[in-house]
Amino acid sequence: MGFMTMPAPGSDAPTKAALKLPAIMIVLLAVCAVLAFTSYRSSLPPPNGLYDALARCIASSTAKFYGAFWCPHCRNQKTMFGDAAQYLPYVECSTPDGNGELAVCKDAGVERFPTWVLPDGSRLTGEQTPATLAGKTGCPLPSGTP
Repeated sequence: MGFMTMPAPGSDAPTKAALKLPAIMIVLLAVCAVLAFTSYRSSLPPPNGLYDALARCIASSTAKFYGAFWCPHCRNQKTMFGDAAQYLPYVECSTPDGNGELAVCKDAGVERFPTWVLPDGSRLTGEQTPATLAGKTGCPLPSGTP
């Protein structure tokens, strides 16, 4: 184990520890910037039209997307599809005042939002990627998508 030596009295030589602190702060700031940019970029909708065919195929597969207008995860799910969200088989579950659940969702056994009921009767809850939904419905993913 090495010993840190103190600079001689009257010397302006910085210690090794004092030199490491700014470097650590720069690395931490860079990591934070990358994380912020990645988060921002993933919250942007895809280019217009990218998922139109996929959303229409999902709707024709008899899958259902149950959600509520006040649900942030449901909004995120729609944002993943961009303008193609209009073609998704969305079923609104909330009463207009946001305090109750509509009978169509109670009858379907929906307990959490978003809930996807797939053509085979299985369910997925929470936000699903377009790739996951394509795989579960047998719909093709647009070429060049992640």
